[in-house]
Amino acid sequence: MTFARPEGYDGNARPHPLGRRSRSQIVAAAVCLVLGVGLIGGAAAGSWLAGDSGEKGADSAFAVAGGMWHNVPVDELFPPTLRGEGAGPGDADRVWTRIAVAPDGDCDDAFDPLLRGLLVPLGCERLLRATYTDATQSHVTTVGLLFTDADAAGMASLAGRFDRERLDRRTDLVPRPYAAKDTAAAGFGAGQRAAWAISVLTDAPVVVYAVSGWADGRGVETPLPAEDAMESGATTAPAQAGLGHEARGLADRVERGLRKNVGTSTEQPS
Repeated sequence: MTFARPEGYDGNARPHPLGRRSRSQIVAAAVCLVLGVGLIGGAAAGSWLAGDSGEKGADSAFAVAGGMWHNVPVDELFPPTLRGEGAGPGDADRVWTRIAVAPDGDCDDAFDPLLRGLLVPLGCERLLRATYTDATQSHVTTVGLLFTDADAAGMASLAGRFDRERLDRRTDLVPRPYAAKDTAAAGFGAGQRAAWAISVLTDAPVVVYAVSGWADGRGVETPLPAEDAMESGATTAPAQAGLGHEARGLADRVERGLRKNVGTSTEQPS
């Protein structure tokens, strides 16, 4: 049985210093060392830069969203016509037409006391509202964008509370509609609220909501959260009329438009 010669011995099995290498071996080793250090350092720097850029980008987008109430035309925040493919009951398409835009203002008259108490601590920088009707002019829906003074942590805190306590489903926390004179929404008051949706955004200092009802001014004893009114097999009048779909569909599309404008505003030229 034979064994390979241990490293450090020459062809005649005479020992030699382990550090002895040929000049070519030394050069090759040095090149590998330089390349390895460069790659590791580059990767670390790239990772740091990428993380820094993402964080700054998120901060920038949050700030841009907060200023949209005075930087973006109302027709972009609340388009004159909104289309909702598959947004109605049974995935039916919807078309909504804007019939009124409220003067921008504060939160004093837009919310019932309990809901106002939840939102006011965020700060009411500006409240924008518009009311839409469906293609048949049977339903009316007010959509609102509440721009707050809160930072990202404040928005995340309230969003977490809404989620934990299911505040978006409490019938004593329904936003008020905007009833504009001489429109299909003229009789759309607090007693006509049939379904609603509300979302506290965490990537923008904005609360988005929508509340829907009938255009004929009929009263509703107990409004429904949009998700309940949209459930398959729901038999209440608001659910049968598709008013949950009206509220959720419009709220979602206004929110998407807001996000699209934030993305456009923060794009950097290549």
